[in-house]
Amino acid sequence: MQRTTYRVIPAGQKWELHEGDQVVASHDRKEDLVHTARQTARDHRPSQLVIHDGEGRIEDESTYQDDPFPPAG
Repeated sequence: MQRTTYRVIPAGQKWELHEGDQVVASHDRKEDLVHTARQTARDHRPSQLVIHDGEGRIEDESTYQDDPFPPAG
């Protein structure tokens, strides 16, 4: 089963949760959106949540289910 990737990214004065190219949620406060994003990723396993900072750089990453360790390759 393929893993779904969710991303929390800045969007002007708001924050958006993306699944691929689609915006699935948005919020004024990053903390509130991260809470929603973590629950969404948990509910749709296997998934990955990538959280970006205000500059667009990756700040944190979480994988839910089926994260092989050590990684292949």
